[in-house]
Amino acid sequence: MGWFKRNREGITTSTKEKKETPEGLWHKCPRCKTVITSEDHKSNIYVCDRCSYHDRIGAEEYFQFLFDEGKYTEFDKTLKSGDPLKFEDTKKYTERIKQTVKKTGLNDAIRTAHGTIDGHDIVIAAMDFAFIGGSMGSVVGEKIARAIDQAIQKKCAFMIISKSGGARMMEAGISLMQLAKTSGKLTQLADNKLPYISYLTDPTTGGVTASFAMLGDINIAEPEALIGFAGPRVVKETIGRDLPDGFQTAEFVLEHGFLDYIADRREVREQIALSLKLFAN
Repeated sequence: MGWFKRNREGITTSTKEKKETPEGLWHKCPRCKTVITSEDHKSNIYVCDRCSYHDRIGAEEYFQFLFDEGKYTEFDKTLKSGDPLKFEDTKKYTERIKQTVKKTGLNDAIRTAHGTIDGHDIVIAAMDFAFIGGSMGSVVGEKIARAIDQAIQKKCAFMIISKSGGARMMEAGISLMQLAKTSGKLTQLADNKLPYISYLTDPTTGGVTASFAMLGDINIAEPEALIGFAGPRVVKETIGRDLPDGFQTAEFVLEHGFLDYIADRREVREQIALSLKLFAN
């Protein structure tokens, strides 16, 4: 078995000289399994260059590629959720808020900011799924309302980037009140003849879909985004029928008239800029 014996000296590599590859240098597409560098994936706005799979991203990433030169002014950064209903398991909710703030660096499930897209002023409210599934509580409703006030004051367009599992159950009725609150504020925006662009990403579900997400002057979605109110299982059990292929995907929703168009994330900035130019004219 001489094949497994080394006859020459000096070909052994010391383990002390080996270097481990740092984590996070590579990205593997969940769908097609293509591996590219994380830097290339970031420069492609977190879209697979091979199969166009759109990874979920946060509010900061949207702000960076939408606003001119990634520059913006953020509003109401310090607003945080309280515990208005004083449930028996209140300690669990307040503790979860604290842990999520520490983990994500966010104070709630939405960030609001003002900047420009291709020179056009716009206020954007971007939801973040990393914060308790992007759930809509009192802070989300309040920050959207204040952002709309900013848009009215600045006489500019307003956009919401939706990414949410729906209402925040821990705030119960107070969370559901945000549906009416945000819809009412959007009426004020319309009364001031200012455009509202709704940008739906994966997932947009529950009370968010039932309120502001579907009220845009233009409704845009990312490819294959999950868009719906109740989940497919609940719908199937309610109607007692099998659901069609692609049910609740952006493509299905577009086909049935609830969207204006679907936009690849790499192209959506130019399309939004064109819409703002048309509205301005």
